[in-house]
Amino acid sequence: MEKTYESNFISNIIDEDLKRGKYQEVITRFPPEPNGYLHIGHIRAITLDFEMAKRYNGKTNLRFDDTNPTKEDIEFVKGIKADIKWLGYEWDNLYWASNYFTEMYNRAVLLIKKGLAFVDDQTAEEISATRGTLTQPGIESPYRTRSTEENLALFEAMKKRKFPEGAKVLRAKIDMASPNINLRDPVIYRISYTPHHNTGDKWCIYPMYDFAHPLSDAIEGITHSLCSLEFEDHRPLYDWFVRECEMEKIPTQIEFGRLSISNTIISKRNLRKLVEDKLVDGWDDPRLATLQGLRRRGYTKRALKEFVFDTSISKTNAVVDYQQLEHYIREDLKLTSPRTMAVIRPLKVVITNYPEGQVEYLEEAINKEVPEMGTRKIAFSREIYIEQDDFMENPLPKYYRLYPGNEVRLANAYFIKCNDVIKDEDGNIIEIHVTYDIETKSGTGFNKRKVKGTIHWVDAKHNLPCEIRLYDHLTIEDEETKNLPVLEKLNPHSLKILHGYISNSLVIKPDDKYQFMRHGYFVADTKDTKADNIVFNRIVPLKSSFKLINDF
Repeated sequence: MEKTYESNFISNIIDEDLKRGKYQEVITRFPPEPNGYLHIGHIRAITLDFEMAKRYNGKTNLRFDDTNPTKEDIEFVKGIKADIKWLGYEWDNLYWASNYFTEMYNRAVLLIKKGLAFVDDQTAEEISATRGTLTQPGIESPYRTRSTEENLALFEAMKKRKFPEGAKVLRAKIDMASPNINLRDPVIYRISYTPHHNTGDKWCIYPMYDFAHPLSDAIEGITHSLCSLEFEDHRPLYDWFVRECEMEKIPTQIEFGRLSISNTIISKRNLRKLVEDKLVDGWDDPRLATLQGLRRRGYTKRALKEFVFDTSISKTNAVVDYQQLEHYIREDLKLTSPRTMAVIRPLKVVITNYPEGQVEYLEEAINKEVPEMGTRKIAFSREIYIEQDDFMENPLPKYYRLYPGNEVRLANAYFIKCNDVIKDEDGNIIEIHVTYDIETKSGTGFNKRKVKGTIHWVDAKHNLPCEIRLYDHLTIEDEETKNLPVLEKLNPHSLKILHGYISNSLVIKPDDKYQFMRHGYFVADTKDTKADNIVFNRIVPLKSSFKLINDF
């Protein structure tokens, strides 16, 4: 059975609404603003909207809340659509808030006629300064008492481009002494001469989000408007606009707690800054928590959705450790991804007693936990590569890998023993010489001896060179950085690029995922991998009992 959300306070509200006959069917909506790409913080909202509708055989609309032309772009529209489909969801209807501009304008005129809206000549700074505080009421605008006729004429003149940007706004007339600051005569229309991606130059006045959003919900007949917790204080304003604009259909707004992840940037403003300043490789940089970045990093939709499904839905914002997300991708990949040996920090090994020119092909299990995946043949010859940290000239205590005089097993192959270390004139190790024991071949059943260490390898002549990218958190979170702005605590070592080898028995295509023995899970980069240029991104590491070389 496909996993979904367990019953929660949202489903309980919907159950009660249906039981009382408040609504005949459930209609939800996912309403992103197309001013950036979706990130991991959006997954809870997306899944809640679609899964709650599916639970009640209802419908989900995708609506782009495109009311701010200065920040929106069709590029983001295409990206958002692609991300939702990648997660496995199909919307029932596609709408644009901008398609409702005429009706929103007419509803704003209705508010003016009812004496509930007025044109204000104050600047944005003056309006902000007179808004008041949590303990002090706001100060009414000197233009609040304008007549209905004057307000209608001025609002029409705003529409007809009679005033410059910032010269006038339309404000709702509610209560400047309200304890809820959102009800203190909020701005509902402003002037902007930026062309709109959907309506072009047709409009020069645009509704504010707090006005457009509830009206869009009501126009579409949304029954349950699910939104994150920061909109709880906006709900009285949401209900006021729906009521006073005399909308026929009345939505119910329900707020839920956000889900955030440690060491993760999800602010669109900060993400945009990173991209525009070229501090990352675009919106799909694997270090970013955008869905595009997570996909390129190798995260699967199943892992992301199950991660969200298993975190409880509540009225409280939650921050979970990044390691919890990593757990879900490991669980998803361990039984689905092929395994192979790859060397990411190569050290050359010459097997001096192995016949020159001889090549044999050994059996490698594709995934030992899933025997039905079968085996593959891998080349083995006199020269191989091993990992640099699988050899120590002067071993530390409890080091069981290769060192002078010690014997280890080569995975799927033979026992080898180190006899000589070759160095350059600067004293750097350039290769090691070993001997092998032909009687110790894996899988023959003849070998009775035991060794404590097993290491992996790749044949030095039968391989595919590859670039390997290791990722760490994009920000540093510690006592020294905790009070700094996000962009001032970037990790200078968030990306490390290595060059190694993988067996040429594999045919690598973009987005192919593998478990590299003892290293972790990796994916062939979808942007940079070509037939002659293989690039792997590490999705998530494996845990090691001994680590000589720190990845970062």
